[in-house]
Amino acid sequence: MPKFKVSDAKREQAQKLRSTSTRVEEKLWRLLRSRRLAGAKFRRQVPLGPWIADFASFEHKLIVEADGSQHADNERDRLRDADLKARGFRVLRFWNNEVLQNPNGVLEAIWSALQDVPSPGGLRPPPSPTRGEG
Repeated sequence: MPKFKVSDAKREQAQKLRSTSTRVEEKLWRLLRSRRLAGAKFRRQVPLGPWIADFASFEHKLIVEADGSQHADNERDRLRDADLKARGFRVLRFWNNEVLQNPNGVLEAIWSALQDVPSPGGLRPPPSPTRGEG
């Protein structure tokens, strides 16, 4: 797990966000919590250095964000995503209305990302030979 320096203020902010979740975040959390999707462990409102991720699976290095209109063409989000990607995370963003109107499609996209776990260095190992070959 990557080490992030997290200030006490950022921890408090994350705790407050957990207690004041939006309707969309609550819906997505009900779908992701308790290893309900592909056995993946997700945490919600996770402080990661200067950022707070809506949902994060450290095991899969995957961050899931539910975004409202304030995130459209947001430069800060681009910087944040670039920083998190540089730390080895993949970031999936879904619009709030997509989570509400097409939860199965959102879960399918997350499930697909969970199946595609990159190996260290971003390269997949070669497939192992089938018995009897090689």
